[in-house]
Amino acid sequence: MAFSSSSSSLGQVEMPAMGKKLLLVDVDAGVDDAAALMIALAAPNVEILGITCCFGNTTVENVCRNVLRLLKKCDHPQIPVYQGASSPLLNRMQNDYFYGTDGLGDIPDADAPRLDQVQHEHAVAAMIRIINERPNMVTLVATGPLTNLALAVKMDPTFPKKIKNMSIMGGNMYSRGNIDVCAEFNFAADPEAAYIVLNEYTCPTSITTWEFACMHSLSWEFYEKCTSQDSEKAKFLKEIYTVTTEYQKLPIPKLRALYRKPGFVSCDCFAMAAAVDDDLITESIFCAVSVELTGSHTRGMMVLDIDDRLQKVNRVSVAKELDMEKFKGLLMAALK
Repeated sequence: MAFSSSSSSLGQVEMPAMGKKLLLVDVDAGVDDAAALMIALAAPNVEILGITCCFGNTTVENVCRNVLRLLKKCDHPQIPVYQGASSPLLNRMQNDYFYGTDGLGDIPDADAPRLDQVQHEHAVAAMIRIINERPNMVTLVATGPLTNLALAVKMDPTFPKKIKNMSIMGGNMYSRGNIDVCAEFNFAADPEAAYIVLNEYTCPTSITTWEFACMHSLSWEFYEKCTSQDSEKAKFLKEIYTVTTEYQKLPIPKLRALYRKPGFVSCDCFAMAAAVDDDLITESIFCAVSVELTGSHTRGMMVLDIDDRLQKVNRVSVAKELDMEKFKGLLMAALK
């Protein structure tokens, strides 16, 4: 890849070749984060500047290990990895280990990179630095709890104004939950952080919700075709997804079937695909949103202000429909 040098107030910054989409990715990897990262790593128009890690699907230490392991599998060990928040702002941890206790299906790997390959710089400081070095040039993709993002805006209130745009996987649009009655896992894992981000980030923002992912599940036939490609990446993803696909193949209760189609669902892939391809989402709801913090059954639920009662200035795009063939193409390319 060709680079040219450009100076900034923080020193010399390497700028990617023309036409590259710059991504900063915040994850709680997690099998679905791994699949999402594979989409970005395989996209010819994308450059990942850094990957910041947060607690979520497993401990933040495991998340860092998982990201390093994935980058090695995908031949991108040069991408810097940063360790961030280890618990929610109010320290109320919860996890259902849907992706195994280590987040990657509990598949041992004796050759996995060690934590000493994680950068010494804290994830939140790295996020602020990376965005400040390239103001209004970087897309921020968040596929885990939003704790690192909330800390970043509290450390630097101007941070959101320097982000080109943001793609979030989280929340819900029809009050259907997965970790709780009415709350999706990423938002329920740290509702206060989600509230801060949705109320203080003013950059253009798109959200792919839990129900959106469920309504756009992929057939098991496509999953087998995709993960049976003759590549180490396909073999790796299929192996680490074993625990999760066993859960996903269980019969869906009748009421849940109203919003969840049978099939393979990898929630984080939708947020990443939307960031990689600007034309992937074909229909959205454009409105203000917030997060419920106090309800006994609704804490962590995303609230859509369809009637503009909150009178908020910043709005977000909540995805409703996508170009499914494009999405399938990105997944196939990711595992070649």
